[in-house]
Amino acid sequence: MKHNLKMVVFDMAGTTVNEDNLVYKTLQKAINEAGFDFNLDQVLTEGAGKEKKQAIRSVLAVYANNTDEELIGQIFENFMEQLTTAYATADILPQNNALALFSALKQRNIYAVLDTGYDRATAQSIIDKLGWKEGVDFDALVTASDVSKNRPNPDMILFAMDKFGITNGSEVAKVGDSIIDIEEGQNAGCSLNIGITTGAHTEEQLLSAKPDAVINDLIDLLPLID
Repeated sequence: MKHNLKMVVFDMAGTTVNEDNLVYKTLQKAINEAGFDFNLDQVLTEGAGKEKKQAIRSVLAVYANNTDEELIGQIFENFMEQLTTAYATADILPQNNALALFSALKQRNIYAVLDTGYDRATAQSIIDKLGWKEGVDFDALVTASDVSKNRPNPDMILFAMDKFGITNGSEVAKVGDSIIDIEEGQNAGCSLNIGITTGAHTEEQLLSAKPDAVINDLIDLLPLID
């Protein structure tokens, strides 16, 4: 099947950025410091890919039947403080073949866009640490703080489409390491919704969202779009 793609939208952590699930380990720590005892798999299952306050909300609702918004806000503040410190000191690397893929897309006149459940300040700090430049290494960044509704709503993808004058979701592909990434792409009408096994969710979990394909390395996207 021929895909006349104009843009590929990539998730950040676990997809294009290798940070060894640092964000979810920090999220787990912040939640458990509030008196809970959740393991990392639980946090990944319910929180992966979501805007981070919504991730906390989902974890507490599903595993503790707790919907206390004041508590959720306190956990979120603790999480953001810890995450800022963690990202300042941790090793953060590009995911394998990320820059090679961005370059290959540029040669094909396809935009490479990053979207993320992080707020803009956090996302930009990660990009700065990687040494990536918007407009040079990739074409645009869209974050949870740029839109009113976050994943699985399609708003971040629609925001990116509008930025580049793309009106048809069939000209867009979405790549991400969590179920909610795939759902986001499907809700935006993307012609290709691809799961990748380098981050939060397993191949089995990704397949439950009925993606068009699951890949193990970013460079494996090229045969799918060519």
